[in-house]
Amino acid sequence: MDHVWKKFRVPHSEKRTLLGSVSAAISGAYSKEEFWALQEISFSVHQGEALGVIGENGSGKSALLRVIAGILRADRGSLKVEGSIAPIMELGVGFSPELSVVENIHLYGSIMGFQRNEVSARVEEALRFAELNRFRDAPLRNLSTGMQARLAFSIAFEANADIFLLDEALAVGDVRFQKKCNERIEKLRSRGSTIVVVSHDMETVRMLSDKVLYLSKGTMAALGDPMDVTTQYLQDL
Repeated sequence: MDHVWKKFRVPHSEKRTLLGSVSAAISGAYSKEEFWALQEISFSVHQGEALGVIGENGSGKSALLRVIAGILRADRGSLKVEGSIAPIMELGVGFSPELSVVENIHLYGSIMGFQRNEVSARVEEALRFAELNRFRDAPLRNLSTGMQARLAFSIAFEANADIFLLDEALAVGDVRFQKKCNERIEKLRSRGSTIVVVSHDMETVRMLSDKVLYLSKGTMAALGDPMDVTTQYLQDL
């Protein structure tokens, strides 16, 4: 990533009544404030490395991942990505509560870009990792939110990708499940996958990352050693 900027336009209206708001929407009479979510962001991550991304809410972390994933396009600067990407950012988006757990594995796998035969081959492993085999035929709506997040995480990590983008995905489940997730990440790295992980858990960031990027109001506050950068972030807070 080389000197990347990303801008959003936030609409504003002075109209306070419902009729006035509708009129403004029809006529386009909203003013738009420009908001730079990312400013002058430059870094590189190599094959098999892990980059931790930290910062307060609204600092640009999720926008950064979306630019890397190609969901958002940078307004300035350039980005070069070599390899396939598995963006694990909005766990469970696309799940259907009325379908069974196994049916949702097939559905979510297709959203992640798996071929049908690939999903079928990974069903049992996803169920095992999520510890949900006994619920395989249950409607998804019967599962707790945490169980659904575990399922989504397990399916996503079956992707045969070169680069994994994790946006607070490691916060799912209890401590034991989080340990399993960290072990899976280390396994992915050992086979050469690159990891970019956003997290508010400094211990997780320190443990998983080769280097850490600290964002503050869309700018780079620091980039470097995990212990040094996370310590600086905590001191700033």
